Formats: sequence, structure tokens, C-alpha cells
Amino acid sequence: MKKWIGFIFTSISILFMSACGTDEENPSSDGNEENKQEEQSAGDFPIEVTDGMGEEVSIEEKPERIVSLVPSNTEIAFALGLGDEIVGVTDYCNYPEEATEKQSVGDMEFDVETLLSLEPDLVLAHASSAHGSEEGLKQIEEAGIDVLIVNDASSFEDAYGSIEMISQATGTEKEAETIISDMKEDITEIEEQAESITEDDRKTVWVEIQPPPEIFTTGKGTFINEMLETINAENAAREEEGWIQYSEEEAVAHNPDVIITTYGHYVDEPSAEIKEREGWEQVPAVENDEIHDIDNDTVSRPGPRLTEGTEQLAELVYPNEFSEQ
Repeated sequence: MKKWIGFIFTSISILFMSACGTDEENPSSDGNEENKQEEQSAGDFPIEVTDGMGEEVSIEEKPERIVSLVPSNTEIAFALGLGDEIVGVTDYCNYPEEATEKQSVGDMEFDVETLLSLEPDLVLAHASSAHGSEEGLKQIEEAGIDVLIVNDASSFEDAYGSIEMISQATGTEKEAETIISDMKEDITEIEEQAESITEDDRKTVWVEIQPPPEIFTTGKGTFINEMLETINAENAAREEEGWIQYSEEEAVAHNPDVIITTYGHYVDEPSAEIKEREGWEQVPAVENDEIHDIDNDTVSRPGPRLTEGTEQLAELVYPNEFSEQ
């Protein structure tokens, strides 16, 4: 029996505050004042943001000291140019390299005392772990610190929303616009390149995110599935939803052309391990030595590196069509 792991899908909306009036003493300036109102600069405070849990968070001033409680938030914050403002991260925040030099507040079960000692203005939490950290987050809020729970993203559009949400809370909206625009441009280029792949050349891909004895793969509603669609490949588990447990027999039955693993950071030589599995020797991916490992962080963390993960996936599945330039 398959074991399903559900995703939390949370819709996000971002509220913009407007300010600027007209100068009644100087009628000739009316047009300029209207333009100023329409083109209100990003980062005006105080501001209200609707977080990933549907709660409105009021932020009075631009944050100068920020703690991030998940790696994806950390990557987004650094990409937005907030490296100097970041004063605390978790043990798992390993990118960019500068993040590893920041004070750690622990793992997913962060240490409240350590966090409070850093005197942050803003804490970037996450919807995926908010319920498990409810007591700790409450203590932080009671200490007068703003807590922004970022949405749990499972698509590129969700990831764009995460970037926008963090940027609004930190006054870096212009930077977010550039990041998202670049990401969309990269995805469009990949899609256009993938158009050359014919139906006959389209490959079926088995993505293994956890090895035996409990094999897990990824279906619809995940970044990896969207990436495979983007590069014109077929996800072997496309009929399933979210993260699913498979038996080895079920996996082999898909007869994939390519096998992608995402656990090379903790399992030595995943390819050799798969080749040694009984019953896998006639799988096309095994016969043709089409077993590759990919950096899990680039295909699972909602942030600017998702396009990098898509490019890497394309090069592994279709090396002739997507060779590195």
C-alpha cells in the first residue's frame, strides 16, 4: 500500500499601503504628486503583509536584524541582498557559504533563548514547520519581535510568492522583481529549448528521493514534477500526488529511461547501489547507465536556485539537447 505525504497549500496575498497627497498650494504640481503616488517606492514602512497562514503581520520599520528558520528563507534573503541583516540561521542553512558563518539557533527545533539573544527585528519562519514550532514562535512574538510565516511552496508560482512576501517585509521589492524576472526568463529559455525534443525522443524519468528499504518518489504538485514537464520529460510517478512511498516492484514496473537520485549527499555512489539491486538489471536506465544524482537543494528549496536545478536536470536527462555552454 502506498503511503501518502500531503503538502500544505496556502494561498498568499500581499497588501500594498499607499501614501502621498496632492499639494493644494501648488496646483502645477498635481500631476507630479499623482505620479509619485502611483510609483510609490518599495520599502515604505509601516507595512502590513499577509503571511503564509493568512495572518496579517504589521511591520513598523525596515528590519535591520533578521533570523531565518529554514534554508529556503535564508537563500531568498541573501539573494535579496540581506546578507548583512541576517544575524541568525539554522544548522541546515548551508547556502550561500556566507550563511554558514552566521550564528546558528539550532535545527528545525530552534533554541528560543539563543534566538532572542540575537535581538532580531524580524524572524522568517515557515508554514511547513509553524505548527510544530507554535510555542517557540509565540514566545518570540511576546518578546515584541515580528514573525513572518512564509508560505509552503510547491510550485514555481508559489516560490515567486515566497520571494515577494519576504521582499515586502524587508523593503527589497525591487530586488525581488529582478530575481523573479530572471527566473521566468530562464524557464522560458529552457522550455523553448525543450521544444526540439520529439515525442519519440521523450524520456520517462524515475526520481528517487529516498533509497530502500523505504523508497520515496515525487508526483504531481512538486517542484521536480514541474521541472520534468518544463524540460519535456515524463515523470514515472506523474499520476500520483506529492511525495509517495513505492515498493521496488512498483518502481521497476515503470521501466524508466533515466533514474535521478537526490540523496548523493548522504549515500555513497547511489548509481552503484541501484545497479546491484536484484530485478533492476533490465530497466533501460540501468542497462544504458542513465543513473544520475542531482543536488537535492536545487530541486526542493523554493528560491532563486530552482532554475539552476531545472537546468541541471535538463542536462542530465537530455545531455545532447542541453549540454553546458
